[in-house]
Amino acid sequence: MGSLTPVVVLFVLFFLNIPVAFALMGASLFYFVFINTSMPMQMVIQQFVTSVESFPYLAVPFFIMVGSVMNYSGISGALMDFADVLVGHTKGGLAQVNVLLSALMGGISGSANADAAMQSKILVPEMERKGFSKAFSAAITAGSSAISPVIPPGTNLILYALIAGVPVGSMFLAAYMPGMLMALALMITVHIIAIKRDYKPSRDRISTFMEILRQFGKSIWALFIPFGIIMGMRFGIFTPTEAGGIAVVFSIIVGFIIYKQLKPAHIPLILMDTVKGTGGVMAIIASARVFGYYLTLERIPQMITETLVNFTDSTFVLLIVINLLLLFIGMFLEGGAALVILAPLLVPAVVMFGVDPIHFGMIFIVNIMIGGLTPPFGSMMFTVSTIVNVKVEDFIREVWPFIGALVAVLLLITYSETVALFTLNLFR
Repeated sequence: MGSLTPVVVLFVLFFLNIPVAFALMGASLFYFVFINTSMPMQMVIQQFVTSVESFPYLAVPFFIMVGSVMNYSGISGALMDFADVLVGHTKGGLAQVNVLLSALMGGISGSANADAAMQSKILVPEMERKGFSKAFSAAITAGSSAISPVIPPGTNLILYALIAGVPVGSMFLAAYMPGMLMALALMITVHIIAIKRDYKPSRDRISTFMEILRQFGKSIWALFIPFGIIMGMRFGIFTPTEAGGIAVVFSIIVGFIIYKQLKPAHIPLILMDTVKGTGGVMAIIASARVFGYYLTLERIPQMITETLVNFTDSTFVLLIVINLLLLFIGMFLEGGAALVILAPLLVPAVVMFGVDPIHFGMIFIVNIMIGGLTPPFGSMMFTVSTIVNVKVEDFIREVWPFIGALVAVLLLITYSETVALFTLNLFR
């Protein structure tokens, strides 16, 4: 049991509201200072540094920067106008726009909290003016933001690929189907609620073909970013890391020359956003890698694999147990942290049961996104509730139908590898 003491320390620090990176560092240092004293402390500190010295990790700051550029360049506005032309005429018009915008932006922002914060500021006030309740507007904004990190090039897709040793491009291709299913499930849920509450469309009629075509022409530069990234990687033109750099340059050009909303004064703000975002992610990665080193030394991944193998020989039961575990942990732990801590533990076990690691990646990432919505510590729940100024209890009451819709998608992709990997298999 002594070997599990750092795990207990980790969760104690979480419940004391210590930031994830510092909690992981504290638990790791506890192990190397008090339990395994044979390793010199210089080597332990060196592990923190060397864990992030990896070329593929450069993709993380690049894609974070793309998301920041998007906020200042007019790209998000172009995408919102395109979404409104497509679905604004339907029941619950702006709520449907909210969902579709998250699906379109996922390929650019790649961050659930960034998407939730942006749409909370832009869409929620307009939704309130159109007659939507504040709590419902907050709930659908948080619910739709769960789509963003699932649609490429979400940073969680990159992290999982590096942890599981699978191609980043394959993760990107596979993620489109789960992301589209999440959007569809949320839009159906919005439609049902809108009929019940008589929420009005944002447009008084369906858009004509020419209106859609004109708006597509205006928004094509924004839409080209995710499409160009995927096609470039698929045909071997550039690596995921190079794709991030190209996306940054392309989005800056679009912001300055095409949409003309990006100004030189925005550059320091973009750089600051990038540094802050990258610093947070890399601190978690570095501390999680050292924590993972402790887990490896104590053979805890092997213990978990052996426990699961002894518990059941059924893949069906194994995936149910893992989903329940992830949903539970997701209520307390931020998605990125859950990914870097748990993926190294669970991937070996599911591979032993014959589960495709890319398929499991889809299950894992959708699951932790649902966790970001659920109480008591869902990150998107608090982000949206704080910005919109809505009571958490009102938010929780409204968000349950959307959580239910996303759980239905989770079950579908869990037990149908064909569905989960449909877009990947098209290119295999």
